[in-house]
Amino acid sequence: MGNCLIVAIQVDMHDRLAIALQDDLTGRIVKDKAKGVLIDISALDVVDSFIGRMISNTAAMATVLDAETVVVGMQPSVAITLVELGLTLTGVSTALNVEKGMALLQQRRR
Repeated sequence: MGNCLIVAIQVDMHDRLAIALQDDLTGRIVKDKAKGVLIDISALDVVDSFIGRMISNTAAMATVLDAETVVVGMQPSVAITLVELGLTLTGVSTALNVEKGMALLQQRRR
């Protein structure tokens, strides 16, 4: 959408899928010269420490590639788990839904 990539995670993530997603996404940031990445995790009911770190690392990689990252649709159970695991998702902005996430990305690009 414009110069932003939208990624909707619709299945439970396992380690291999998370790594493949990370590789594909960073490649697309470069290929499409994306300035924003919106990751919709509303379909995820559960995350583990690996998936939490993957989201954080993906955001860090996007930043190095000159793209902002916003995670949207986080379920309360996922937020609780991330806090209990001590994962702060440094460098990752969050929003309640895709609409608010896109507005945040547009605001930051100005």
